Amino acid sequence: MTSSYIFLTPPGSTSATADETRTIRDGFTLLGFLFPWAWLLAHRLWLHAAAAFLLQGIGGALMDEPGLGPAGAAILLGVNMLVGLEGQNFRVRKLAAKGWNEDALIAADTIGIAEQIYFSDRAVIADSDDAAAPDWQNRARPNSPRGHGTSLGLFGFDGGR
Repeated sequence: MTSSYIFLTPPGSTSATADETRTIRDGFTLLGFLFPWAWLLAHRLWLHAAAAFLLQGIGGALMDEPGLGPAGAAILLGVNMLVGLEGQNFRVRKLAAKGWNEDALIAADTIGIAEQIYFSDRAVIADSDDAAAPDWQNRARPNSPRGHGTSLGLFGFDGGR
């Protein structure tokens, strides 16, 4: 099953090494679903963990009250689902707030394959110092005649082919 992996580079780094780059799988986390506040603490998300612990405590207290059991169960399930689905996003946003850069998003079957794809691309860029620069001179000009822009064989914006 294919997953997406986010590659983050440290702040101020243009070419990060494999040891400096962080890779986070973008998707559902089972441990975050089963143990939300403990998973958040393990990833040093202190405020998120405190909020999850507090909400789970409230949900547990509501489940003990007669007639409020379904509301307490809904709160518990909601916290578990939120951390399971958005826990990895919390990690990425924490690193982004510290200045880390989201460098790439790669879809692959395993994290090993994603890292091979990411770092093989970086090695090619580092080896070729004389990489071809984009040809900015051949871009569309504002005064050019209409209908000459590329539209992949489809109808252009002016209705022409």
